[in-house]
Amino acid sequence: MNRLRLSLAAVIFCLISAFPVLAQQMPMHLPIDPVALTINTAKGDVPFTVEIADNEEERQRGLMFRTDLKDNSAMLFVFDQARLISMWMENTPSALDMLFLDHGGRITAIHQNAVPFSRDVISSGGPVKFVVEVKAGTVQRLGLRVGDKVRHPAIAAK
Repeated sequence: MNRLRLSLAAVIFCLISAFPVLAQQMPMHLPIDPVALTINTAKGDVPFTVEIADNEEERQRGLMFRTDLKDNSAMLFVFDQARLISMWMENTPSALDMLFLDHGGRITAIHQNAVPFSRDVISSGGPVKFVVEVKAGTVQRLGLRVGDKVRHPAIAAK
């Protein structure tokens, strides 16, 4: 009986010890913001449901481990100040398009079809305040271009 208790205790200890590691490998789902993020395109305004990553932990995890991004879903990364931003796709199984925005929400750079699981650095190329990640193919589908405007209260408030 003591061996059984000891074995059970060892299993429970291993599970508890592994939980933080397993939790970090789970997809992060932030609350959907009640206000849509809108991209003004040559074809008109296109609304996106948006999750907002506005602290260090949320920005680091982003869309890692996510496979459920829909066509008009986005994640908005909000930084404290405009600066050169470097992103990568480690632990990200879905190809993404990235929009780099200045302080006013204007697209200053675009990276299309970021490769899943890649450790290649994707640079904003200059100081930006926001990054929007959307499903790969969105830039081409909507005809997005540098200079297009992205609107959301989180952008206007910064």
